[in-house]
Amino acid sequence: MTQRPRTLPASRSPRDDEDDPYDGRPSKSQLKREMQELQVLGAELVALSKDAHKKMPLPENLDEAVREARRITDHEGKRRQLQYVGKVMRSLHDEEVQKIRAALDAYNGVSKAETVRLHAIERWRERLLADDAVLTEFVAKYPSADVQTGRNLIRSARRDQQQQRPPKHFRELFHWIKAAQDEAGASAGEASDVSATDHEDDDGEY
Repeated sequence: MTQRPRTLPASRSPRDDEDDPYDGRPSKSQLKREMQELQVLGAELVALSKDAHKKMPLPENLDEAVREARRITDHEGKRRQLQYVGKVMRSLHDEEVQKIRAALDAYNGVSKAETVRLHAIERWRERLLADDAVLTEFVAKYPSADVQTGRNLIRSARRDQQQQRPPKHFRELFHWIKAAQDEAGASAGEASDVSATDHEDDDGEY
């Protein structure tokens, strides 16, 4: 009697566990973006002046890591220490990170409205990095945006994240989004001025 071969369970693809939106956990791409943002935040702390540094609500381990990064002058040594600062940032609780962000915003003179706007830009950046289709949506909303520049920045920012390189293009993508929104806001303001002038002329005629 010929035995039938056993049917082995289908092997799971590595992608099955990567970005499952239904498992209740953050996706790997989202975690990478959050890590990148904390790395940038840590670099901003290191770049502060001594007086500004004293005003930051930093836990002791982060304070020591930032101070050490400020002392190091060797390029490679500083790069490694900045990575360590980012690692310490990732170990903090959300409340601690929020306090640090708020203190940095206050030091930089960022208003509440501007803070909301900056967070909205960050959300656009997250969506653009997560899904190619979002670029079409963004350009439809902000027609002055250079599509090719945006596409190149998105690809480069993803590559930087994958290769764990400094977040140069990650920051440039932020400024690209902000510039497109600024130009759209300026155009809207000019249109509003023209509309107001038209109404004034109408009132004058009647």
